[in-house]
Amino acid sequence: MRQESDFLGSKAIPLAAYWGVHTARAVENFPITGQTLVQMPQLIRALAFVKKAAAHANLQMGVLKESEVQAISRACDDIAAGQLHDQFIVDVIQGGAGTSTNMNANEVIANRALEHLGLEKGRYDVIHPNDHVNASQSTNDAYPTAMRIAIWFGIEQLLQALASLRGAFEAKATEFASVLKIGRTQMQDAVPMTLGQEFAAFASMVAEDERRLRQAAHLISEVNLGGTAIGTGINAPVGYVDVVIPMLAEMSGVPVTKAANLIAATADNGVLVDVSGALKRVAVKLSKISNDLRLLSSGPQTGIADIRLPARQAGSSIMPGKVNPVIPEVMNQVAFEVIGNDVAITMASEGGQLQLNAFDPLIGWALYKSLKHLANACQTLQVNCIEGIEANHDLLSRRVAESLTLVTALNPLIGYEKAAAIAETAIATGKPIGLIVEELGIMNQADLFKLLLPESLTRTAHWSPPDEEWRPA
Repeated sequence: MRQESDFLGSKAIPLAAYWGVHTARAVENFPITGQTLVQMPQLIRALAFVKKAAAHANLQMGVLKESEVQAISRACDDIAAGQLHDQFIVDVIQGGAGTSTNMNANEVIANRALEHLGLEKGRYDVIHPNDHVNASQSTNDAYPTAMRIAIWFGIEQLLQALASLRGAFEAKATEFASVLKIGRTQMQDAVPMTLGQEFAAFASMVAEDERRLRQAAHLISEVNLGGTAIGTGINAPVGYVDVVIPMLAEMSGVPVTKAANLIAATADNGVLVDVSGALKRVAVKLSKISNDLRLLSSGPQTGIADIRLPARQAGSSIMPGKVNPVIPEVMNQVAFEVIGNDVAITMASEGGQLQLNAFDPLIGWALYKSLKHLANACQTLQVNCIEGIEANHDLLSRRVAESLTLVTALNPLIGYEKAAAIAETAIATGKPIGLIVEELGIMNQADLFKLLLPESLTRTAHWSPPDEEWRPA
């Protein structure tokens, strides 16, 4: 063990630990979720980028020496590469606006830097967590900046997953382009369409969400680094902010820019609410699509059964042969979680007071879960469901041929009342539509079949007769 001290006193720290006294107190104070920062590798990487950029900016501003910066920089590179993540042991939800997370990073980086200098951990007279690693910073600008970079990384991963999912829907739209079916509104038969059109609509819904997420990523790139405690830049050299942010952009690969007003950016989390709202929109749409997939595959004998989902596992411990739509079901559940996270993020953002929001840890954790779980759910929906969907060709063909909804095409020619009379009679008598239109004196069956071509009905939203001579007097 080694002894480390803060203004509250001293604590024994394991010799092998890269964390120190501040982290140890946080572990004691916040036994909340059992989930530690190691669960958020993107945030840990982002903190390493922030600390490295700060160190190099401090070198340029004359705050730190070359040897100090090189050691800190090497330590940050190690962490950005995935090393020492197990040393980030603070709970993801904590009081203090992220101070414990920031100090966990400062201590790990300091002790790793000391190792690179050939010194023992805890030699803070050489590299100090606060005086060197945290120089020209506060938790209140370093942590929110790292959180935004981590969110950027998460958005990029989700965008990749959404693009792959959209591609799977587009492939099915092509595969099913000539498969006719009956569309439905309010759970009732409506008008003809193709199964390809249905899947193309799914692809379009996902594409729109990709655009929204890219807009959110642009918003998240404004940071308050250099504002220190409340945005005034106290304890940072004059001009530091204009040096550190371009360095951070270069080192992280994230195009961060300085917020227009650093005080407002320190106090206001509106952009995080926007990001959460975009994720909620994604969740709502993917859940609606999953609902549709479960309905369209319901059966297999007594449901809608337009499509067959790939069988992924046995569906029952008591009913042999039963297969459930488990992949859309898991997407539904992730969507419900994201919507709940949005509520937590909204309340945490609203609850901040004056010049700082103390609830950033909850916001960061909730956004991280939403991004990661949505990306994972998109991948399993694509690979384990969409790519293996099959059309129930025989059933769909029979339904189209027998469907009374084809009379909708007669509205422009004979009027709604006569078309409704045809449908009503067909339902009541079970007679085919062709026979009914002749019995009612509306037209002969040959003319009817020329008009009721499902293929043409699915190509345009506004029907027009193929030839004027077919229009009855």
